[in-house]
This record gives sequence, structure tokens and C-alpha cells, in this order.
Amino acid sequence: MIRSVAKIFRPQPTLEGAGVLLRRAFSYPEAHELDPFLLFDDFSSSQPSDFLAGFPWHPHRGIETVTYILEGEVAHEDSLGNTGTILPGEVPWHEGMAADSN
Repeated sequence: MIRSVAKIFRPQPTLEGAGVLLRRAFSYPEAHELDPFLLFDDFSSSQPSDFLAGFPWHPHRGIETVTYILEGEVAHEDSLGNTGTILPGEVPWHEGMAADSN
């Protein structure tokens, strides 16, 4: 069956975390149209300074995040202290867990 495109979401510049510049294609207001996805962010930039601020500690309790890298690399650390570098073609799948028990 061929399906047509129902809607195109144009990414909007957004500051997130501690000041990370990204483009958000969709988030909470549109989530009901894209279940099970909550948001979709594009971190495309040739300026490393757009990402250096990083993201303060935040739980992913009850959700799973998927990160995929087309070019470059990303240094990643989760709330449990696990660290690593994500390289092109790698897709780490972060299951919804958090370090706190609250």
C-alpha cells in the first residue's frame, strides 16, 4: 500500500539544556500525531561550540532515546556515569532508566 505524506514538520531553531543550539522538528504539541515519539531534534552544525554547553543531568525514566550519527562524533555520558563516543553509523539505544529512585 502506498501512503501519502500527511504533514511536513519544519525544524525550528531551539536552545535546549545548558544552551545547546539545535533544530527541533517536533515535540510535545505535535506528539499526539506521532505516537510513540515524543520529540525529534537535529543537532546538525559545523560549529562544535553549538554543543559544548551540554545538557544538565536529566532522567529518561520510562522512555527510550535513540541517537544516530551521520557525520562527526558525539561524546556522551549518561546519568549513571557511563561514557563513550558515538561515531558515524553507530546507533546507541538508551533504555529508560535513571540514577535516582524518586
